[in-house]
Amino acid sequence: MDLCVMIEGQEDVSWEDWTAIAKSCEENGIPALFRSDHYLSVFPAEGRQSLDAWATISGLAAITSTLRLGTMVSPASFRHPSILAKMVATADQISGGRIEPGIGAGWHQAEHDAFGFTFLPTRERMKVLEEQLEIISGLWGRPEFEFHGEYYDLAPVQAEPKPVQDPMPLIMGGNAAPKGAALAARFTSEYNTPNPTLDEVRQRRAAIEAAWKEAGRDPSTVRFSVMTGAALGRDEGEADDRLRLAREKAGIGDDLDYKFKGSPERVVEQLTEWREAGVDRVMIQLLVHDDLEQIEIIGRELSPALR
Repeated sequence: MDLCVMIEGQEDVSWEDWTAIAKSCEENGIPALFRSDHYLSVFPAEGRQSLDAWATISGLAAITSTLRLGTMVSPASFRHPSILAKMVATADQISGGRIEPGIGAGWHQAEHDAFGFTFLPTRERMKVLEEQLEIISGLWGRPEFEFHGEYYDLAPVQAEPKPVQDPMPLIMGGNAAPKGAALAARFTSEYNTPNPTLDEVRQRRAAIEAAWKEAGRDPSTVRFSVMTGAALGRDEGEADDRLRLAREKAGIGDDLDYKFKGSPERVVEQLTEWREAGVDRVMIQLLVHDDLEQIEIIGRELSPALR
């Protein structure tokens, strides 16, 4: 099982914060850093800054050397697929092939309304996502590509440069519902599910494997990951303190609880159950983004025990 760091970039994370986080990840052997792609706080908070996800990733790509970088996930509603494909290809060129984009249908209506993004009903958002996945994959993978759909129309075009990685890894996120699972099986290399229970891990992995098989892909090639929060400490008391700080950051009190909380030994026990249930990697959400000691705990103590 691989452990990665995931940061909620819309919760007042400055460029200075990002550079410190990325440096700490590389120093502590973290393989990948993911960030959310939101324009407004997803908590009951106002005035929190949010740097653009793909501009941030391109900047970090230029100042890192080993760290893989990606989004969890970029809403299809934010950008035209040709723009997103070009941004990802650019970041992959800058990084020398270290980008892992995640893409989804979008869900946070308040930020769509605030910034003027169209927020369609769920069924239509899934149709938009399907067309985006087809366009992005086509622009990256074919010498010449054209597309004529319900939402997008592209004349024949040679999109250059291509990403360094071939094929380009692509992640989809969700709860493994039939439509999303089928799209993932057609277009992606990894499926990520947020905040599941252990039973839901087993159920959702089985659903994704079935979708892989239905699409003619080998189910054993599924890469199944989880995004979830954690409160980590050198001991239980320190972990409790970090959970309290995370609750303050989220502004939702005791409603924020974590499946992974405690000393390194305790969290390794918890994660081992998830590895045995079929989780290939975990994107660990750290709400207290300026507390870099948690990154050290992940890289130095948790990861070696779970490889």
